[in-house]
Amino acid sequence: MAVPTGASVRDAKRYRPPAITGLVDLLDRQVRDRPGARALIFTGDRVHLSYGALAALADDVAARLGSTGLRRGDAVGLVCADTAEFVVALLGAARAGLVVAPIDPTLPESQMSARVEALGAQAVILGPPVAGAATVARVHAPTWTLRVDVSRAGTATATLEIGARVVRHVRGAAQELSSHDALVLFTAGTTGRSKMVPLTHANVAASVQGICASYELGPGDATVAVMPFFHGHGLFAALLASLAGGGCVLLPERGRFSAHTFWDDVRAVAATWFTAVPTIHEILLDRAALEYPGPQVAPLKFVRSCSAPLNTATQRALERTLGAPLLSAYGMTESTHQATSEPLPKQGPLKHGSVGRSTGVDLRIVDQNGHTCPAGTEGEVWVHGPTVARGYLANPAETARSFADGWFRTGDLASLDEDGDVFLTGRIKNLINRGGEKISPENVENILAGCPGVAEAAVFAIPDATYGQRVGAAVVVREGGSIGAEQILQYCRNRLSAFEVPDRLKIVAALPHTIKGGLDRPAVDARYAH
Repeated sequence: MAVPTGASVRDAKRYRPPAITGLVDLLDRQVRDRPGARALIFTGDRVHLSYGALAALADDVAARLGSTGLRRGDAVGLVCADTAEFVVALLGAARAGLVVAPIDPTLPESQMSARVEALGAQAVILGPPVAGAATVARVHAPTWTLRVDVSRAGTATATLEIGARVVRHVRGAAQELSSHDALVLFTAGTTGRSKMVPLTHANVAASVQGICASYELGPGDATVAVMPFFHGHGLFAALLASLAGGGCVLLPERGRFSAHTFWDDVRAVAATWFTAVPTIHEILLDRAALEYPGPQVAPLKFVRSCSAPLNTATQRALERTLGAPLLSAYGMTESTHQATSEPLPKQGPLKHGSVGRSTGVDLRIVDQNGHTCPAGTEGEVWVHGPTVARGYLANPAETARSFADGWFRTGDLASLDEDGDVFLTGRIKNLINRGGEKISPENVENILAGCPGVAEAAVFAIPDATYGQRVGAAVVVREGGSIGAEQILQYCRNRLSAFEVPDRLKIVAALPHTIKGGLDRPAVDARYAH
């Protein structure tokens, strides 16, 4: 079954997404119509930065970068937490015609340097140091430090410390870039497995417009930056869509999420929504009894979840606690983040367990022979449209495997219902083959997480001489819980086929996670599968 782009266009006459062409003109409408409106709130003092001031800082950085010898289409790395420096550097570099590659500032030095070298960045812009993080070293490119300061009088300045001019030497993956490109994002994974995804300004514009249209984001909206900006979730959904729509983004102190200060941040910016991964939603839910200030203080219109499967029990519990709908979305780096989302309640019914409908892309569910599956039949998700990247940089083999005729083969398993809503069931590469029976670990994890007293679960394959693979599980029990392994297994037996019930279940204190907040499956396998 295929879902065309038009299936996601609802109430088009009532809401118009921002008319932008990419990163360069992202702020233009707001600067022209509302220059004094607040764009960012940052630092522990919660300094306000207006759209006019933010654009002026970006222009200053663009002019400074233009004097370094860099040319349009050159790649620069950006190593920075979720601070004002990240936003100013990103927009300033874009206005200078450069291609920006955000890099996780918490990576080990070797991995960070490897990414800079693989890209072939001409320079690296550094934000304020991140506590406990490595420094960029041993790279064949200059590193420049950016600092944003606001005086007591409210005047903002951006200082970019640049030494000698760049000696240009286009090398590595950067040879495949042009001035049409806006960003290079690294997919999740270790340096060896991470792939470089080039995104054009047209990709960026289509993504931002789709996100704004999904949630009708406008000048009356505000959010707290929860997810890191070096990845698509935080970058497109929280930051760029908010700024393009004219809203306000609060950047937490030290540029990272803190559950301890989150609700104070929500109150400070009068947040109308926020987006996060399920792990963070679980944390907020667990702490809600003591920390959630109530809907009168935090009148959220909706909450968004993306980047990993959201357990329906958690979704319902958080909706009851916050008094706001929790909308599941689905996206990936290769589709410039969002591909589907549940709608706002006024736009259509919510279906717990689904990730909604396509939001500006064509979407197909395809079987092993490349044929479109009928409604209700599981297959691989293929995505096509203006947000889909052209392939991977410096990786023709993986590009050929994953991209065909403009379609991106996601590797995700799902089915569509008659209304076009997407129900994800797992990853092809994660399937457990137990004596010929194909088992989705994500489905078993969803059942385990619904067991009362279970906070989180990871399911993995155990090598077996008889069946090839058996099902293993590691489970985290909620604080103060007394549930045991046998009780959890009995819960599973009542809800799963016999071959899906874990053959081995271990209760553990914590599970490893990626920086995105999803399960780190290679780490889970290494720790528990043998």
